[in-house]
Order: sequence, then structure tokens, then C-alpha cells
Amino acid sequence: MPRKIYQNYDNIDNNKTMYDMIKWSRERRAKKKDLSVQIPHSERKEAERLRGNRKDFSITWIGHATFLIQSGGLNILTDPVWAKWMGTQRRLTEPGIAIEDLPDIDIVLISHSHYDHLDFATIKKLKGDITYYVPAGLEQLFARRGYAKVVEADWWDKLDHASLNISFVPAQHWTKRTLTDTNTSHWGGWVIESESKTIYFAGDSGYFRGFKEIGEKFEIDYALMPIGAYEPEWFMRTSHINPEDAIKAFTELKATKFIPMHYGAYRLADDTGPEALDRLLKEWERLALDKCALAAMKIGETIWD
Repeated sequence: MPRKIYQNYDNIDNNKTMYDMIKWSRERRAKKKDLSVQIPHSERKEAERLRGNRKDFSITWIGHATFLIQSGGLNILTDPVWAKWMGTQRRLTEPGIAIEDLPDIDIVLISHSHYDHLDFATIKKLKGDITYYVPAGLEQLFARRGYAKVVEADWWDKLDHASLNISFVPAQHWTKRTLTDTNTSHWGGWVIESESKTIYFAGDSGYFRGFKEIGEKFEIDYALMPIGAYEPEWFMRTSHINPEDAIKAFTELKATKFIPMHYGAYRLADDTGPEALDRLLKEWERLALDKCALAAMKIGETIWD
């Protein structure tokens, strides 16, 4: 039986030709980037407090698209990846919390199957009685590895977990882990609703009309938005949002706070973490947006609310 192939809104296609790949490779070789400056770590270490917390709301940036979110008395991890290598690229910044220092995890949210968002070597090391919420098409990948508590979701599905509502929402991206499984599983973001806070974790996405639609359906307190892996933009724009368009998406989401992510850990494209953050800050200032609405976190930093 043929496997289902998933698509973006408006059938936006992310396929690239061999010519595109060669062109990008030549461009990359011609560029000189300073990799000596990286995104800093928080000087404040809060792993012990986080392990003991089952009451207060918190968000901790582990790095890349990995966050520890504590909400409704539950410990949630988004796209947990502690890998030291991503293909041939060594990780540029260490995770904000050592994996063995995490609290027991209740929920893992996976945005899509790319290796920088779904790392089974990391998942194997997590502690806790974990339920995995995954995009449609990924359950069997987990089942083959012995994971039984796996819940698949399609766009706009709303799921209940204890005191939380968890919704899978659209993104503009694609998936691939092998030569034969392109777009055979879905991709998207997650909205976590508790009695006190609503968090939107965007996963990976290019700019698309879905951000406005998500903002119309949810009252978002924190938007965890990607800002990196956008260069060269002629190649990346359909699947990775740049910092300026991330701000545009944030305004359409009508969220209260913007937390940037997906920069500084792995060199997946030609931009660097500091470049992405600098572009974000300059655009924020140019638009005269509320400085208090931007929470550019250090790696390992925790927001308590």
C-alpha cells in the first residue's frame, strides 16, 4: 500500500535540484564566516530547582529547538536533541543542561523527523514515564524502537493530557530521514495550553499564511520561534524563516512574548548564530517594538512566570 505523502499549505514545494545543491556548495566555499563567537551560556545554573519543581511555570532553553517547559505540574521537552554531531558538523554550543541533570519527563513533543529535531540516541537517555506526541506518519518509527506511549496528530488535532490541552498546528516545511521516506510523515508546531499560560512552539517553518491562522485560534503568551538556518535565502526561504519574517510572523500570531530559537547550536546553513540574533535585534529596534516583548535567552537560561 503506498504511503501517504504530506503537503504544505498551497502545495508549496521544498524540492531542490542537484544544480541547486551544487550552486549552494560553491557559494558556501566562497564565504568566510567567523565561528569564534557563539551564543553565550547562562551563568545561572538552575537544574536542581527545575528537578524539584512541580508547581511553578518555567521555560528553559537547552539549545537549538530543545526547551524544557514546566507547565501544569508536568515536565515537557520539545524536539530533544543533545547530539554532539549533526552529520559532519560538530555542535557549536553545549546543551544548556546536561541530559542526566534533567527532571523526569512526562511529555515529549516532536515537530518533525529531521535529525536535528528527532534524535533517538537522545530519547533513549531520557528518564520518566513519557508520552510522545508526534506528527502523523511517525508512530511506527517509534514503535519499531519499542516506544508504546506514542500519540500521532494531524494539523489542528487537539489532545488532552492531564491538565493540559496540546494542539498540533501547521508549519511550512518538509521531512526526510532516508532516501525513500521524503514527506511520508508530517511536520508542524505545537500549542500547549494550561490554565495560566499558552505556549506556541513553532518547530521548523518558512514564513506562510498559517501564522495568522494560528494567532486567530489561540491566545498565545509565549511564541518560541525559529530565526536561524536561513542563508542562502534563495535556497532556504521556503523551509526556514529569516529573523525579519519571524518578527512578522510573531505580530500575526499576536503573542505576548517572542523567544527566538533554532540558531547557534548547529551550522545547518551559512548564517551563524550571532548573525541571526543581530538581524533580529536590529529589526526589532527598527520597528520600535516593545523591548519587554522580546526574550532572547542565553543557553541554559530559565524564565519563571
